[in-house]
Amino acid sequence: MATLLLNADMGESFGPWTMGQDEAVMPFVDLANVACGFHAADPDTMRRTVALAKAHGVRVGAHPAYPDLVGFGRRSLAVSPAEVENLVLYQLGALDAICRTEGTQVHYVKPHGALYNDMMQNEAILAAVMRALAAFNPGLPLMLMATANPEPAQALANEHGVPLWFEAFADRAYDAAGFLVPRSRPGAVHHAPEVIVEQARRIATGEPLVTIDGNPLRLIAHTLCVHGDNPESIAAVAAIRRMLDGPA
Repeated sequence: MATLLLNADMGESFGPWTMGQDEAVMPFVDLANVACGFHAADPDTMRRTVALAKAHGVRVGAHPAYPDLVGFGRRSLAVSPAEVENLVLYQLGALDAICRTEGTQVHYVKPHGALYNDMMQNEAILAAVMRALAAFNPGLPLMLMATANPEPAQALANEHGVPLWFEAFADRAYDAAGFLVPRSRPGAVHHAPEVIVEQARRIATGEPLVTIDGNPLRLIAHTLCVHGDNPESIAAVAAIRRMLDGPA
């Protein structure tokens, strides 16, 4: 069984609107990807989330996105690599201030939504994100998608001196190249807890997954993304935690 760190997107509420069930999920994860205000969150939400993570001994990561509150950061925007670098730096600075106030720090960065997907498809965007991390804090890890061929991303990271944490998903379907199936396609998101836990087990043990087209896919990952926005998914997160921890 590989040592996989569980990560979850956190702090995505906004003002009076609640998104997710952070208090129920936080006890089960190792890493909290905290929204930085561009796709979700506000200063109060950010501070509450960082304090909650610290209380549970969970490491805080920045979850920067395109400036798209209306679309929850899931729409690609026509921005230049220089703008990507600056918007990542802006959001890192905001979360860093909150973390310092709460006596913790930003431990890593995981871009959100369309920015995450775009950097996996566009080397110029990925390089811009890496430049932001290297400028902000040399050695700050970048979390990105584990795919069938991680070598190009690793080579670019080596150029910029950025450590990589490859991530896999327990509740998402994959295509043959190791990319996530778009949410617009049927079957892109797994909902059954037993299916989610089984996919997590396969990733942790190095067994191949079955892609949406029925092909085998082996992923090497450092961390596993889980979601907990309803009672069923929270039960799956708890089951994954027990599976990874093994017998008491």
